[in-house]
Amino acid sequence: MASEPKTKPTDASVQDFLEAATPAKRREDGLALATIFAEVTGADPVMWGPTMVGYGSYRYVSPSDPKRRGDWPKTGFSPRKAQLSIYGIKDLPEGAALLPELGKFTEGAGCVYVRKLEEIDLGVLRRLIAIAWSREDDPAA
Repeated sequence: MASEPKTKPTDASVQDFLEAATPAKRREDGLALATIFAEVTGADPVMWGPTMVGYGSYRYVSPSDPKRRGDWPKTGFSPRKAQLSIYGIKDLPEGAALLPELGKFTEGAGCVYVRKLEEIDLGVLRRLIAIAWSREDDPAA
């Protein structure tokens, strides 16, 4: 039997989490991202685990282990101390194709890292969020 996913939706307050982010610049950028994500998705944010602000969800099947299935946010972010982590915006082919236009960022396995919002094109970010928001459940799930 597959193990239970560690990152799941919680009842924790997104606003409290964002207001507690440090340093101050990360808090400001996190609050700004919350506004952008809410405007683009039209959804209320939910804390996924202790550090991820997620919007929507979809069912997935792990490509490396078909027995591993679960729910994951369609898109989201985390205002981490070193940089902002933005999730879901490069996962779909259309998002991956648009990503080079975002501005200054680095890539992780499942996310994009941004140091400051001023270093990226917020119009492109909005388009990337909209693409991620369009994601549907994995048919195998």
